Amino acid sequence: MKNIFYTLFLFTLSVVAQAPIKTTFIKKTNLYADKLISIDNFGTSYYTKNNVFYKTINNKAITYNNLQLGTLHSANAFNPLKINLFYKYFNTVIILDNRLAEIFKIDFNTLADYKNVTHVTTGHDNTIWIFNQDLQRLELFDYKTETIRAQTAPVQSAVLGITSNFNSCLLLTENYLYIYNYFGSLRKKIKNIGYTALAESNENIVLKKDNALFYLKKNQEHIHPITTPNLLINHFFVTNESLYLYHPEVLQEFQLKIK
Repeated sequence: MKNIFYTLFLFTLSVVAQAPIKTTFIKKTNLYADKLISIDNFGTSYYTKNNVFYKTINNKAITYNNLQLGTLHSANAFNPLKINLFYKYFNTVIILDNRLAEIFKIDFNTLADYKNVTHVTTGHDNTIWIFNQDLQRLELFDYKTETIRAQTAPVQSAVLGITSNFNSCLLLTENYLYIYNYFGSLRKKIKNIGYTALAESNENIVLKKDNALFYLKKNQEHIHPITTPNLLINHFFVTNESLYLYHPEVLQEFQLKIK
């Protein structure tokens, strides 16, 4: 027991003792949103307000709303040609194109193999990653063929967040951060020491703990604190070396000084 405690102490110390990543303020803009979803390299912003999904570029917005499906639980715009919206209470996912036109509807209640889904994120081709609550595992679901292309081993703690790119899927639980490849094989498992949310860009990861952010660079083991202003972080997003912080009605952009 003493050795286990000492090992955990050293791990925690190694996280805290890492040199912080500094940020440079770029700009701030007004944004009236309930939740920031993402911002791409061209400055297009995706967010939700009053249960409506927005895509805004050059101050021009287009929207999507589906009153029949109730509350919009989450959205993912990593692939702007196949945006997925998850309506959790109706166990349904809507796939949109870049004009926010509906191109596919996935109703998990009507599938022959019923799935109780709690989290959704983007996959490659015609797939989405879903967390199957009944089986406690991630599944890479092909929504055109209604088949599972890949699946992970079950996890043993509650899911806090999920994100992905075309090559991997990240699952944050109360106990661990799991990083899987697109075959569903576990690439890395990191003990969760209080993180509650995550974002990803080019396989570099930003984690949130309390009101602080931390950075885990691709293929590295050490987690670095990020120096940010003393403000309430409602939502955050990272793309390349740009960090976006959103708190009521204000979106701030910072450059991460990564060595």
